[in-house]
Amino acid sequence: MRLSSARLEEMSLDLVEPFETSFGVEKRREFLLLRLETREGVEGWGECVAARDPLYSSESNASARDMLARHLLPSVLAAREITPESFAAYARRFRGNEMAKSAVETALIDLASRERGVSVARYLGAPRRRVEVGVSVGIQPSVAALVRRVGRYREDGYGRVKLKVRPGWDADPVRAVRRAHPDLELWVDANQGYPTSAGGRIRTWATANRIAQVEQPFGERAIRAHAELARGAPYRVCLDESIVDDLSLEDALQARAVTSLNVKTGRVGGPIMGRALARRAARSRVPAWVGGMLESGIGRAHNVALAALREMVLPGDISASDRYYREDLITAPFTLGPGSTLEVPTGPGIGVEVSEAALRRHRRRSKLVRAA
Repeated sequence: MRLSSARLEEMSLDLVEPFETSFGVEKRREFLLLRLETREGVEGWGECVAARDPLYSSESNASARDMLARHLLPSVLAAREITPESFAAYARRFRGNEMAKSAVETALIDLASRERGVSVARYLGAPRRRVEVGVSVGIQPSVAALVRRVGRYREDGYGRVKLKVRPGWDADPVRAVRRAHPDLELWVDANQGYPTSAGGRIRTWATANRIAQVEQPFGERAIRAHAELARGAPYRVCLDESIVDDLSLEDALQARAVTSLNVKTGRVGGPIMGRALARRAARSRVPAWVGGMLESGIGRAHNVALAALREMVLPGDISASDRYYREDLITAPFTLGPGSTLEVPTGPGIGVEVSEAALRRHRRRSKLVRAA
């Protein structure tokens, strides 16, 4: 396919409630959308999951915007023929900037799927019609508020809950949730918030409270510390920020530092790499799952399609739209179904319709770039 234009949309969506993690509090999500159009008038959508500030990773909206404007979009617009696969191969020449790359790759996958008349899930070779999901709960004002919040999510139908933790907010809130919900599948996620010396204490409270999974407690380069935490543990040790490509996954597997893999398309540069990582993990009997980054319905649709792969065996962080936003950017938001699942769209491309009215309400600015 050959592109005629690219439109970069700068968006702002208010969260239903503040979402607090070890690296800060988000009340509003400011992010970039990418709309690509072919010469035949077919559109494809991608979402950049970078945030305003470089806290989760070194990327930010500003750096992603610059990477897209200076390097990635001029390249794809100038190409006589572009596919998601050829772009993925080309983009590896640039170091880092995986979130910017993923925005282009997902938009191209949406386009290629629409041209073939198939869903993104089918394009990726993902057979499932529904995917199991969980919910991620941010740090709350009090332990009592956390227990109430988890209770409401269970009433909504979520079967797996992940608690954000950090030093000073771990053993007591986790214990309170476990007492209130003795049969709940409970995960914790620290987003690199702990020093490597905290491994023994984490092991103690995680084991005592029957935590099923401990996610990224240490810095992204602390592979040895994660391997020590995983050794003989009754819980899985999940790596998120540490895994950015096939080489980093291979190192973690060889060190036995990863017993669960969080696949985020933005973190690894797109669904093509995400699929490859999940398949490599499966060969080592390491379960994979799809993580979330507070995406709108556009990014959520891409995530649901990836989660439909056979290799994605654990519930993903792809909650229903109303978990995060009162108004989504798609006309039919994702809703939680039986068995704590979301339906995988089967229509062409991402299979959901973007609401132009919602785009207008939440757009901060827009820039159109045409092919020569």
